[in-house]
Amino acid sequence: MALENLISITFSEEELSNINQAIVMLKKALHGKTVNLTPAQRGQYGRIANQNKLIVDKAKSYMEQHPDWIPRFLDKEEFDRDFIARKQIETQVQLLENLFQQLIDTKTLLDYDNYKNALSFYRMMRFLAGENEPGAKAVYQDMKTLFKKNKGQPIDQEGTGPEE
Repeated sequence: MALENLISITFSEEELSNINQAIVMLKKALHGKTVNLTPAQRGQYGRIANQNKLIVDKAKSYMEQHPDWIPRFLDKEEFDRDFIARKQIETQVQLLENLFQQLIDTKTLLDYDNYKNALSFYRMMRFLAGENEPGAKAVYQDMKTLFKKNKGQPIDQEGTGPEE
């Protein structure tokens, strides 16, 4: 009986090429307009939470209504540019995050299918090695080393390990 296959997809060369071309187009469109922060910088600047977005939106609204209340040291034109660009990017980030999560989820299922099948193959090699099938012992011994973790205890994805 075959193992349960959670997902089955294929990509044609044309589809992969189209995906790669779209990524290149995105990179070109964003070139010079995006930055890469270090982990320390990400921690320093953080991310604006929904409550803080409301504060920014409310401040913008009041600045529009009462321009004479804006502090002289605040560059309102720069604030407006940042505000507009943030709104524009936020929409794109949401779309890309959704696609990113779909790709991660799809890869997770593909990895799971591959791993379960690899474990089945490993168990078959263990059986064939025990039956003295020519060449099976070398394959089994080679694969067996990949399962070693924590004092030589073989483990699998669930932490139970292939039965020895």
